[in-house]
Amino acid sequence: MFEGLIDFIEQSVFTLVNQILEREGATGAQQAARILTLLVQFAERNPGMTRVMVGDALVYENERLQQRMNQFFDKIESTLRQVLRGAAAADGSATPSVDAQVRAAALTAFVVGQLQRFARSGFRRAPSEHLEATIALIV
Repeated sequence: MFEGLIDFIEQSVFTLVNQILEREGATGAQQAARILTLLVQFAERNPGMTRVMVGDALVYENERLQQRMNQFFDKIESTLRQVLRGAAAADGSATPSVDAQVRAAALTAFVVGQLQRFARSGFRRAPSEHLEATIALIV
């Protein structure tokens, strides 16, 4: 059962992420912000999926399922790293790869934290609360 849910999450999210990446004219920072917004909105619209994404629903299940969700977030982080590498270089960074890696890790941790907060609040505290301002601050 959870295999199918994880497949749905991966397929849905990465299809939309690819659409964001294919759009021309957006900077790396704008693409990163859109990816973060996408993840938060997906979680808000699918609270049950949020429990799977943060691992709550997988506690007594096969460890392989939790590893798949970990890989999901690793792919998100990798995608963020790619889009932010160009932004770091454009900002004149001496080490754009390192800067992009640090920022991507922080952004991924932020999203995971927002999703966990949403699940732990019984889905009362929306992860999109102050999202634009927070993303502007950290991107």
